[in-house]
Amino acid sequence: MPQALQASLWDGVDPPALGPLVPDRAHLDATAWVDVLPGWLTGADDLYQQLADEVPWRAERRQMYDSVVDVPRLLSFYRAGAALPHPVLAEAKQRLSAHYGEEFTTAGFCFYRDGGDSVAWHGDDKGRGSHTDTHVAILSLGSPRPLLLRPRGGGPTTRYPLGHGDLLVMGGACQRTWEHAIPKTARPVGGRISIQFRPHDVL
Repeated sequence: MPQALQASLWDGVDPPALGPLVPDRAHLDATAWVDVLPGWLTGADDLYQQLADEVPWRAERRQMYDSVVDVPRLLSFYRAGAALPHPVLAEAKQRLSAHYGEEFTTAGFCFYRDGGDSVAWHGDDKGRGSHTDTHVAILSLGSPRPLLLRPRGGGPTTRYPLGHGDLLVMGGACQRTWEHAIPKTARPVGGRISIQFRPHDVL
């Protein structure tokens, strides 16, 4: 059962709506960057609750060394052409495509129910992302959780707390040369839903 969501004091707009798409860019190195826009989506807490209740979430199990283990989050995936579960998400995908000059075609949803849910260090470097600069956009709803970034192979970690309608876009060579993760935490935290918009053949 997800922890109760502590709503943002600044997020009282109904229905959910997107603000201007004017992110701040941080260069991770000469070839990789992230754009960050806090609170791009207002009314995010209402949308969080709707998605938590209505998205067809599934639990997965994966092979880990000699065992099969539970994936520590719930998942849902909307393929290219599939109707997204709220019109504002379709608008977000369209506006991101226009802004970055690359069509975002799919949307992956992750539901971090509490501090025990997480995702390990990884890059979205399968398919075209393994050899081509591309974009991955993450829209976060619900309670903030830190997204960590570090150079592939290890190095200093950069931390972005994301929740309540925040947007983070990874671009350039980020998926090939950097890794990102959502760590577990022992602190009591509310649920968070992460929506990852990706272009064709970026996995």
